[in-house]
Amino acid sequence: MMSLLRIVLLFVFLTGTASSQTPTRVHAEPVSADRIVAVVNDEVITLNELAYRVEMVTGQLRRQGTPLPQRDVLERQMLERMVMEKVQLQHARDIGVRIDDAQLDQAIQRIAANNNLSMGEFRQVLERDGLPFAKFREEIRNEMSIARVREREVDDKIVISEGEIDNFLQSEEGKGNSTEEFEVAHILLRSPESASPEQIAELKAKAEQVFERAVKRENFSQLAAAYSDAPDGLEGGSLGMRTLDHLPSIFADAVLKLHVGEVAPLLRSPNGFHIIKLVGKRGERGTPAVRQTHARHILIKVNELVSDPDARHKVEGLYDRIMHGEKFAELARLHSLDGSATKGGDLGWLYPGDTVPEFERAMNDLEPGEVSRPVRTPFGYHLIEVLERRVQEVSSDRLRSAARQALRERKLDEAYQDWLRQARDRSYIEFRLDEA
Repeated sequence: MMSLLRIVLLFVFLTGTASSQTPTRVHAEPVSADRIVAVVNDEVITLNELAYRVEMVTGQLRRQGTPLPQRDVLERQMLERMVMEKVQLQHARDIGVRIDDAQLDQAIQRIAANNNLSMGEFRQVLERDGLPFAKFREEIRNEMSIARVREREVDDKIVISEGEIDNFLQSEEGKGNSTEEFEVAHILLRSPESASPEQIAELKAKAEQVFERAVKRENFSQLAAAYSDAPDGLEGGSLGMRTLDHLPSIFADAVLKLHVGEVAPLLRSPNGFHIIKLVGKRGERGTPAVRQTHARHILIKVNELVSDPDARHKVEGLYDRIMHGEKFAELARLHSLDGSATKGGDLGWLYPGDTVPEFERAMNDLEPGEVSRPVRTPFGYHLIEVLERRVQEVSSDRLRSAARQALRERKLDEAYQDWLRQARDRSYIEFRLDEA
């Protein structure tokens, strides 16, 4: 599952550095009047709104070096994405999801901190890049609302049985070493909830055409941006590096048969047709084992009494003191607001997943004996020191716990796509992009 922090950070990368100039909201020559390009239940999407979003994603694709699809193709892809956002936001409103200003402010502070900026600096960057701060706030509010909808409608309803865990542990991916990772990109051509045989045949023919182009080594990111109905289509369809057990099951079975650079045969699922490519691979397969990290930390919490800037200033001061030779453990005992303070901040041996993602990512980037710069998590600001690492065989209980989590994440992706398809089919949607 994609965490809320990852969602809001993704939005920053999509919009916060889109251009050094204000994006053009309408076609420059001639300036045309705004009009409706789609109706979603009781709301509309306008041409100006669409043009703004297209300019944003065009800037992103250019920065990635991805060849741009034709303008009309990109407009249709973006319009479909905006329709799906409307559907989810309307559902959020209907079930009473509300993001208040305090929650929104905390999320934006985390975004600024993770980009190593103060709130003032962050606002200046947004304004310089053509994104008014008020608009950014509302976009983040929308992202948070969609995340809440997913949690309520999908995440909280996932059930993993003991039998599923047993079967997974006996499977090829369940036996694999968690250090082996696969970089996968995909294209989804989504089928309607109650598609007719004619609609399925038409969609399959389209999918086969895209598949043939991918096999002939056309730019996969460009094909994804032009044709994929998945939320990550306009980002090139990349799923990033994942272990086999964190890929959807239909992908995991296919990936094992691929060499890097190859495209799997066309796949069919209840959600539609999938085209997947193995972009890269690292690590080795073997007996189940994980890398453990022995670490300690200092935590300065952000709360009603300590503001985000004050906490950051304090932890930066502690970092400077450590860099000038003061003992990490002694400063942890004196200043850390975590239960580990009495042990000099020692957290013992940590397995993957034992800490929040922001902490784990920063910790994994450190070499033994190295101290991190201040790291922001939902708990506050941390300094992290890695003491040592080891590869350890995994106990039966740990294996089952990891299997349960892997199955849950796999089901989440599949269940979310299924829920999106159903939500779209329940909505009244009318496209008017081609109207003069």
